[in-house]
Amino acid sequence: MSDDIWILGISMTSFGKRPESDMIDLAEEATLAALDDAGVTMADMGVLAVGNLMNAAAGVGQMLQKQVGQTGIPVYNVANACATGATALRTAMMAVKAGECDMGMAVGVEKLAGAGLLAGGSKKGDSDTWEPHGRQGAVAPLDGRVGTEIMPGVFAQIGMEYGHRYGGTSFELFARISEKNHGHSTLNPKAAYTKAMSLEQIMGDIMIAYPNTRPMCSANCDGAAAAIVVSDAKLKTMSLEQQRRAVKVSASVLTTDPWEEGCQVLPNVNTLTRNAAKQAYEQAGVGPEDLDLVELHDCFATAELVHYDNLMLCEEGGAVDFFESGAPFRDGSKPVNVSGGLQSKGHPIAATGIANIWEVCHHLRGEAGPRQIPDAKVGLAHVIGLGSACGVHILERSAA
Repeated sequence: MSDDIWILGISMTSFGKRPESDMIDLAEEATLAALDDAGVTMADMGVLAVGNLMNAAAGVGQMLQKQVGQTGIPVYNVANACATGATALRTAMMAVKAGECDMGMAVGVEKLAGAGLLAGGSKKGDSDTWEPHGRQGAVAPLDGRVGTEIMPGVFAQIGMEYGHRYGGTSFELFARISEKNHGHSTLNPKAAYTKAMSLEQIMGDIMIAYPNTRPMCSANCDGAAAAIVVSDAKLKTMSLEQQRRAVKVSASVLTTDPWEEGCQVLPNVNTLTRNAAKQAYEQAGVGPEDLDLVELHDCFATAELVHYDNLMLCEEGGAVDFFESGAPFRDGSKPVNVSGGLQSKGHPIAATGIANIWEVCHHLRGEAGPRQIPDAKVGLAHVIGLGSACGVHILERSAA
């Protein structure tokens, strides 16, 4: 018996400011749309995994069940930084793969519009006197002294380090990556921002952490995404149309940092991504040359550049040449972030991992509308969360 897992249905809400909907309303919208897309109901689900980062202790999965149907199934509440959605999907997949059920659902949801800068580091309390506190027992914030946990700073350093090591980077180059993604977003009606931006606009905007200006940073917003997964055996009992639209999950990998002296001070998003990519390609039996499109975690323009290399879309050290070749543009040889990426589509943290998969699935089904990559057969979705966690999924079009 095959242990293949398929995505039977998938959905995402529009991303952006959604003041009319609370967190559970957004999750419900994505859930019901995914069930409709799959042609099944909550009664068919054997497991529910719900990802949410900002309210991780609130039992979001159980609250969603109350709104869409309580059937007594196991519910997992998942939080894993920006890899939360991908981790929720893996949770549902693992239950199906283990034979505990033949169908399950993963949901990711976040309300982040107006949240401002999501930052780490220490904060001063009410007292006028500094006292040792926190894991480091410091009497002053460590952020900026031994490194930084603030995401714009981390990813700015990552991009600058790549340039120092391999050369060829510049403020303008990183801005051009953002220009590409804002251009792609004009074809995605579900993106938070759907307006093209010129290079001059991007470079002239507010500097957040050099070399990333505001349009080069992912946008905090509201949104949800949901996916229905099904076993191979169960799929074979379903209609030919359901089989035709199902998308095979050829690889599902989650990695964390291996021990390195340097990553005890600063996060290293490169090693765990490269490790995840290697495992995924081996699992799926494909290589980067077989990919027809990639949705990667461009939380900042600098991140997109380094992940060209980490996902082995180019030779090591060749990310600048890869971009300059035009390969990652929608009409290039290896389209990257055709959705507009996190910089335009938006980044409601827990929803992003499933939303990236939603984009790839729609191209593999031939349902991506004006941004469709012709004859797309294989795609890769990637997310990374500081801490760190990296999720990589390789998806393939159904042969039915």
